[in-house]
Amino acid sequence: MDADVVKAVNELTRRWAGSLPEGNTVVSGLGLWPLVAILATAADEPGRAELAAAAGVRPDDGSQAAAALIGAIDASPDLHAALGVWVSERLKLAESFNEVMPAPLVGMLTGDPAIDKPRLDAWAAEHTAGLIREMPVDIDPDVQLVLASALSLRTTWARPFTQQIKRIPSGAWSGSWHWLERADPDLDSVRRYDDVTVITVRGDADVDVLLGIGSLDALLDAAARPGDGVPGSELIRRDGKVAPGVQIGRTTAPQPDVRLSLPSFRVEASHDLLEHRELFGLSTVTTNPGERGHFSAISPTPLAIGQAEQEVLARFFATGFEAAAVTAMAMTRAAMITQHERRLDVVLDRPFAFTAVLRESRLPIVAGWIDAPTEGA
Repeated sequence: MDADVVKAVNELTRRWAGSLPEGNTVVSGLGLWPLVAILATAADEPGRAELAAAAGVRPDDGSQAAAALIGAIDASPDLHAALGVWVSERLKLAESFNEVMPAPLVGMLTGDPAIDKPRLDAWAAEHTAGLIREMPVDIDPDVQLVLASALSLRTTWARPFTQQIKRIPSGAWSGSWHWLERADPDLDSVRRYDDVTVITVRGDADVDVLLGIGSLDALLDAAARPGDGVPGSELIRRDGKVAPGVQIGRTTAPQPDVRLSLPSFRVEASHDLLEHRELFGLSTVTTNPGERGHFSAISPTPLAIGQAEQEVLARFFATGFEAAAVTAMAMTRAAMITQHERRLDVVLDRPFAFTAVLRESRLPIVAGWIDAPTEGA
């Protein structure tokens, strides 16, 4: 996998993570990055330069890099990825359309939401193994083109947890929660990076989930530097509280081990990407330029981005981890641009960050923050 692309996805994820509100949330920079890269190749200036800067690619290379990334992801045993594009039956396409749009032309938009919406919803469900059942953008007669990505991840722990109901009598987390525990002989599954503790929960294929006691930004930084930090095999020789959330305890095991305890969790979020359009290079291409449009390489019809949304979820449980994201952008005729207000629903859990990464490349798949345990996760 291209190291520069991995770095670009990581940077986009970190910028996005820095803008997140307090509370439970989860994002997939990996789901968004291919769309931004494709649009960088397809857009006219000045939006072309803005999108390329947000994606961290040369404009001419964006579409090709996005297609290569999706192909590399889909080769993982634990991951599935797809790109799709739907165009209006009434939209005239430019001769360069196939050069700038590497996603397969999944279907046509009839202009009838009763027909189009179920088709796009079915695509989202198919490519997320049913974890996300709806395309996040609204489909109406004004939508001329939809570009979407879908990701799904399902991994099984190499060493599963035991689960019990744990009651916390008082405090912010008072109540009964599904609590996970396990012992791990790999002391170096815990590492301290300055003020953040990173715990690696190893999957049985090529995906690991990293838990961070500290900020999400610090966790993402540490995830890109797996060999740095102070390993647990060194921490265990110290006394007292040796890292945030880590103390020296006693075990009856024949050798030192790591006892990891945390609540199971499920977190879902809906993101209106236009609320932070400057982060994603969308400032220009979401404006109304009149008769010229922003995407002449796609169509001579003046087009602009009217919607940009992501639905994403992650679930950490006794035997494994699963996550899915569908990211979609809808183009309308430039004169028809409207703003769509959407509600952001979050589920509170407990204070720790998490990210799932491909083990070798350190490509972040999803990243999030858990604020308090969730009932029945």
